[in-house]
Amino acid sequence: MTSDFYSTLLNVLDIIYGWVWGAPLLILLMGIGIYLTVVLKGLQFRYLGYALKLVLFPKKSDNKGDGDISHFASLMTALAATIGIGNIAGVATAVTVGGFGALFWMWVTALIGMAIKYAEAILAIKYRTTDDRGEMCGGPMYFIQKGLGWKWLASCFAIFGAIGAFGGGNMLQANSVADVMQSMFSVDPLWTGLVVALFTGLTLLGGIQSIGKVASWLVPFMAIFYIVGAGAILVVHYDRIFGALAMIVTAAFSGQAAFGGFLGSSVILAIQVGVSRGLMTSEAGLGTASIAAAAAKTDYPGRQALVSMTGCFLATIIMCSATGLVLAVTDVFGSIDANGKLLNGASLTLVAFQSVFPWAGGYIVTIGLLFFAFTTLLGWAYYGEKCVEYLFGDRVVPLYRVLFTLVIIPGAILELDLVWKISDICNGMMAFPNLIGLCLLSGAVIAETRLFISVLQKERQQNILEAVE
Repeated sequence: MTSDFYSTLLNVLDIIYGWVWGAPLLILLMGIGIYLTVVLKGLQFRYLGYALKLVLFPKKSDNKGDGDISHFASLMTALAATIGIGNIAGVATAVTVGGFGALFWMWVTALIGMAIKYAEAILAIKYRTTDDRGEMCGGPMYFIQKGLGWKWLASCFAIFGAIGAFGGGNMLQANSVADVMQSMFSVDPLWTGLVVALFTGLTLLGGIQSIGKVASWLVPFMAIFYIVGAGAILVVHYDRIFGALAMIVTAAFSGQAAFGGFLGSSVILAIQVGVSRGLMTSEAGLGTASIAAAAAKTDYPGRQALVSMTGCFLATIIMCSATGLVLAVTDVFGSIDANGKLLNGASLTLVAFQSVFPWAGGYIVTIGLLFFAFTTLLGWAYYGEKCVEYLFGDRVVPLYRVLFTLVIIPGAILELDLVWKISDICNGMMAFPNLIGLCLLSGAVIAETRLFISVLQKERQQNILEAVE
């Protein structure tokens, strides 16, 4: 591939990316999110406490019903794919481009996106099926085909999902791990690729049960590890937190002036960047998390749907806010490097942590990146597996797992600009079939929600009677 052709191809893909992730998709996503919020009467706010209770303090009775893994394991599998490098590097990029106001619009998007994730999960469970191996299969491809009868649209989702799994869910994660290991510990990328491939392959051998177990241990650990590090920085600069929050809200509605190496941003730019980054960090609207939700043991679709929607809250409101506030209180925003370039992405977050903990800050961010990337590999491995199984049957699953594992090795050592572009486009293209399905099947979401709420009210009344007795 000549350099001229490569550059032309990248430019074409940039144009396609701009169209896919442009105003139509963002408006469609936000419009459906607002619609679902209204018709479900703000369910994501009214039942957030109960949903978090299901996640943090599960009872054995909560995991009754058909399924492969528990509520918690299902959520951790989804969060494994959702909580990733974007929570460290992506937030810094959003703030660098759109100012701190972008973080506010990420919050708004996540809160609205919770309704979308709830609807995705409830449909995934309602229309899920069982394959020849006895495993649950669900997600947009199944609820589109079974709910609407549009196999062609369901296949479109599965095709883009399978391609995206090999790109952003595999090669790019492996490349990020290799880059970090080389810069921090001088480890050859090939060795990194081989080790990551080995651990990934061993995990994939056990299927969703193995992925769920590993995710149930690693995701909470990596999240707590990173939040504790960020929390320590906020404790050191506790006197700046209120001012940081005020700045974030103010910048959301007035823009942010240029200073240092930052060129400034308008309100429109803050909204655009915040909404797009919020959707990408929470994956609300892409439909991927519902594939993991379909594997959960649950008696009613609504119960697991509530658990699934907390993914938006945990990934964006908690994790992304931790990074954003650290950037705000450490005053590194707008800094430039030794070459006069504006610090951005993971390098900006790294400098923010090192400004408070010169020795440990780099290791906190590095270890966080390593775990985030590895668990993202596992989550997307399962998403891609289910997309490939839908297209070609479960006989190809063993071959897929081998191929997915092997692709990690070239992913660790190659330059991946082209893969980034294709992967981002595929992720965006997944959203269109999913959102069409959500819109046309919203009646089923409402009906299932009414049924579950009536069951939930009866359970609460029963609990009150038992407490009185």
